[in-house]
Amino acid sequence: MAKSRKLEEILATLNQIRDDPASEEAIATLRQTLKGRYSVAIAQVAKIVREATLFQLLPDLVAAFDRMMVKPVETDPGCLAKKEIAETLYHLEYSEENLFLHGVRHVQMEPVWGGKEDKATTLRGTCALGLVRMNYPQALVELGDLLADPEVEARIAAARAIAYTENPAGIPLLRLRVKVGDQPAVLIECLMALLKLAPTETLPLIKNFLYPHPELPGLVRDIETTEAAVLALGESHLPEAFDILKDWWQSIHEPELRRSGLLAIAMLRHEEALNFLLSVLAAGSIADARAAIAALNLYRQDSSLWQRVYQTIEDRGDRELLAKVREG
Repeated sequence: MAKSRKLEEILATLNQIRDDPASEEAIATLRQTLKGRYSVAIAQVAKIVREATLFQLLPDLVAAFDRMMVKPVETDPGCLAKKEIAETLYHLEYSEENLFLHGVRHVQMEPVWGGKEDKATTLRGTCALGLVRMNYPQALVELGDLLADPEVEARIAAARAIAYTENPAGIPLLRLRVKVGDQPAVLIECLMALLKLAPTETLPLIKNFLYPHPELPGLVRDIETTEAAVLALGESHLPEAFDILKDWWQSIHEPELRRSGLLAIAMLRHEEALNFLLSVLAAGSIADARAAIAALNLYRQDSSLWQRVYQTIEDRGDRELLAKVREG
């Protein structure tokens, strides 16, 4: 039977098993599939085990993972199966560190148009979380390495995992990553992690991204980096962040940053912040008023607040603005 036909039959069988995955017959089929050579099918089994919490199949998942670490590009192209297995073991609180250690260090370069691409970045991030969840003693060592990973996705996962540890020992790692510099997506995760682990100590660091700093000129690089710092403040929901954002917003002139600043203020979800947005809507420039409406859209389902928005615009007497709000 052709490989594609055989795989289609296996996947069809697995789809049927989802109706009763814990039956004796289903368990036997799942176990047999895990011993097979089709990584796509093994990935589906891992999902079924996770959804149905089939703890009895955890040893079989581990065995399949270990087997696909041998010649991984051939046995598990795209790292599909190993990613799903690691996700399942993490969610079912598997507590042996060896698999997660192998996964957090695994790099799987595969041919793509114009070169090669690492397909194991998601796997490394999931395994990092697995080590944290099981309180592996050297987890921060692995997370420090992952924070220097060549792949953006892996560095983001490292920052999230360090926040998940709730361990102050991770603060120096995050601060170093921030000060060395990185992509905005990584910076925002690092800053959010720092705001979780050490909010008071992190606020002055974030200010260095908001204003030109003669002693640290390299910290303010571009609009995207500044925007990352602003949104991290918004995500923090810290009351202290409001005055920082408000004062900064009132000092800048770049339209893009002014829009991001109002969005960050809305993200704080504090009454004082909402009142400020309404004041911008009432008396700000037309560009700022439109940006305030866009930021307040976070609260579109809050009928009482939205009534205040309507009333503010009516009092302003701007029909075009009122039409924009009604259009959504």
